[in-house]
Amino acid sequence: MPWKSALAIYFLFWAFSVFLVLPFGVKTSEEAGVALVPGQAPSAPHEFRAKRIAFRTTIVATILFAIFYLNYRNGWVTTDMLDWWAHLQPGNGA
Repeated sequence: MPWKSALAIYFLFWAFSVFLVLPFGVKTSEEAGVALVPGQAPSAPHEFRAKRIAFRTTIVATILFAIFYLNYRNGWVTTDMLDWWAHLQPGNGA
């Protein structure tokens, strides 16, 4: 796999992982014991920790990319294994 392709795929895993990581470890103002700012939704996070989220996202994305790359190199799951429609066609041994 060319390094540019690997980098692009890693970036996609990273962007996906942001949405996996965002909901964890969030405290609302009520949970933190702080008064709400006027106009603030009660469910809004008390503080946004971008560095912590970026660090956790990088860990998750690296693990997911490592699994993807190992599968790419070793061929554990191939596209033929995921082509269920071809197996449902008559005469294909289904």
